[in-house]
Amino acid sequence: MEYMGSSYDGDYKNGRMEGKGVYTFPTETRYEGDMYDGMFHGRGTLYFPNKSQFEAEWDKGYVVKGKYKFADGLEYDEDNWEYCDGYDRRFYTEICKGLKPAGRSQLTNVDPPRTIPEFHYDCGDGYYNPKTRVIVDYNFKFLRNADDDEHAWIIKTCRKGWDEFVGYKGILCMVTSDKDVTPGNSQTMASESQILS
Repeated sequence: MEYMGSSYDGDYKNGRMEGKGVYTFPTETRYEGDMYDGMFHGRGTLYFPNKSQFEAEWDKGYVVKGKYKFADGLEYDEDNWEYCDGYDRRFYTEICKGLKPAGRSQLTNVDPPRTIPEFHYDCGDGYYNPKTRVIVDYNFKFLRNADDDEHAWIIKTCRKGWDEFVGYKGILCMVTSDKDVTPGNSQTMASESQILS
């Protein structure tokens, strides 16, 4: 286990993890609960570094049923999920504490939002550098390398740490006659101005 970066503190039977125990992954995700023959088995909870948790009933390493709770206390309920659906786009903290006045929108569930390092993205569990394709947690500890699918999703979806013009980028051209289109011609009357792309 020490070669993989994991650790275990708990009961053993015949040299295998069995009984009550705490298994810690190299990512600092921690399982606390029942073990059987080296596998999660019975009641147990996964605690994630971002303070979220997954409490479940396990059967020889597989989840039978479970409940995920986000770091802010929001519990995921597959049958009755109303948070951030097609009809209600409020963040959980806005549902609990109410909306801010007009013009002061909330950008993330964390308020005030984290400051994202320049040329990085906030991908929900840390910061992503698209040049190195490395994701680090919010304390800048390595989490993982992004594959092609995750890279594309982050670039398309997540908040970025820099500003750039994202609107229409047409150029202003002035029409001086039917045949002469000269960008920036100052002798053209304002009524003849057109925006050409």
